[in-house]
Parts: sequence; structure tokens; C-alpha cells
Amino acid sequence: MTVKTMHTADVKDLLEKVAGFNQEGGNERVKKIVHRLMHDIFQIVEDFDVTAEEFWQAVYYVGDLGKNGEAALLAPGLGMDKYLDIRMDAEDEQAGLAGGTPRTIEGPLYVAGAPMSEGFARMDDGSDESAETMILTGQVTDENGQPVANAVVDVWHANTMGNYSYFDQSQTDYNLRRRIKTDENGRYTARSIIPAGYGCPPEGSTQALLNLLGRHGNRPAHIHFFIAKPGYKHLTTQINLAGDEYTYDDFAFATREELVVEANRIEDPAKAEQFGLNKPFTEVEFNIQLVATDKPELQSRHERKRALEGEAA
Repeated sequence: MTVKTMHTADVKDLLEKVAGFNQEGGNERVKKIVHRLMHDIFQIVEDFDVTAEEFWQAVYYVGDLGKNGEAALLAPGLGMDKYLDIRMDAEDEQAGLAGGTPRTIEGPLYVAGAPMSEGFARMDDGSDESAETMILTGQVTDENGQPVANAVVDVWHANTMGNYSYFDQSQTDYNLRRRIKTDENGRYTARSIIPAGYGCPPEGSTQALLNLLGRHGNRPAHIHFFIAKPGYKHLTTQINLAGDEYTYDDFAFATREELVVEANRIEDPAKAEQFGLNKPFTEVEFNIQLVATDKPELQSRHERKRALEGEAA
């Protein structure tokens, strides 16, 4: 069909009323955004000759997305989280705050209030005896390479099934989640297990759309971090373990070359003994560089809904 209606007075008038331009009160910024959003949706309907059947399928899809709680999973899958990172990187560049360890997406599976440790933490509860022991270690420094003591390294990752505690009720509270304060040399160390990557629920809304796009919904084995210290820009990042099938093919677009880290198998009994181990283990080293800033709004993570945030100490 070649029906064109976007230029008509009826559609222009409708859009103004939809956005509340003809009403007092409300939020002017929200009005402008809704006007633009609905204009672009109407334009898509016109440009692609979207049928009524297709339109209502999309409406029901959004409803299902809300019911199964996958909105925060679909967002990174459609590159939205990555796009926000690109914008924030550009803002940092413009403000002279570029540098340091690169940021990458947070993901939807953080839980606030993990136990705090000084220098070292045991992250796993010991229940998965078949898992490969991981020693995760590194140093937090400033841009000049000087150690940053008392920085809080908030770490979380999946288990060997690709599942996260809290969301997976079979795991103990805060399993594979810890906050570690760096020591006087800026170092942190955690004993944990090598995580697995995960895939989107195969029958879920996110995978349904990815199937239509000819895309998979898999993430590589990865470890999430928040790093915070007053006087420094808050860092949200994650590392992907080298060698995973999806290390460079992450459906959430979180991979950055600087954040791909080798997992090195250590068979030396003397080194194992240093960590209280009597068997081989895998060592993952991730050093972090923070960027100094005196802007308080940059020293904290941005607001969004997070599990237990505001409830846990």
C-alpha cells in the first residue's frame, strides 16, 4: 500500500493531544519525549505498512515482556545498555574524564548489600564440589599507577549452571556475591568458582524476538564489578573470560577487548598453598584503574531498580 497520513492535520493534531500539548500541567520533558516516541512509532507503521494484526501482536508482546520480567534482559539484547555506555564514554571524553578501566554494562542481576570483607573474601558457599576453584585477584590504582586503598570492589557472578543467587532460589543468600575493601596496596583477592555463561530463557520473550532476528541469546562466562571510592569516578564494568565460545559474540554487546581476561590454570602446589588450597586452581587477574573526579554525582552508581537496593546495609 502507498497510503500516507503522517503529514495530515488529523495526525499532527492527534500527536499533540496524545502528548498533552493542549493541556496545562504535567512534565514538559516527558511531553516532548512522548510526542517524539509516538511520532516515530506512527511513522514506522506508515513506512512499513504495519497491519492491525502485527500491531496487536507487538502490544501483546510488550504485555508478556512485563509479565515474565524480561524487560531488563531485552534492553541489553537490543543494544540499549551498550548505547548508553557509548554516550557516557563520549560525555567523559568531552568532560576530560576519559581513561581508566573501561566501563561496560551492569546487567539486570545485581543484588545490593553483599557481605563486606577486608582485602580477601570467600565468595562461594562450598556446595559445588565439582566446580573449578578460582582465585580472582587484582590491584586498584589511580591514573598515575598509585594504589587506591579502601576502594570497595563489589563483585558478583553466576554459578556453573549460569544462575545467580537471589534470582535462583536454590542458592544460599549472597552466594558468589561479595564486597571487598582493597588493602593498603590497593589489592583485593577473592576465592570463588569459575562461572558459566548463560542463555536467555528459550521460551521467553527476549529469545522469541532474537529468533526473529536470527540471533542467539547467549552470554560468555563473565564477572561483574562495581568499584567505588570517594574522590573517584564510580566504575561499572565486567570481564569476559578468554576462550569462551561467546567471548566475542556476546548477545548483550558487553565485550570490550581491554576487558577480556585470561583464566590461567595453576598446578604449582606452593602457589596453591598460598591461598590455603591443596589442589590446582585457576587464577584470574583483573587490575583496575580509577579516574579522579571532584563531582559527587559521578562518584556513585546511577539510579535504577536493583534487588534489595535501599533495604540492605
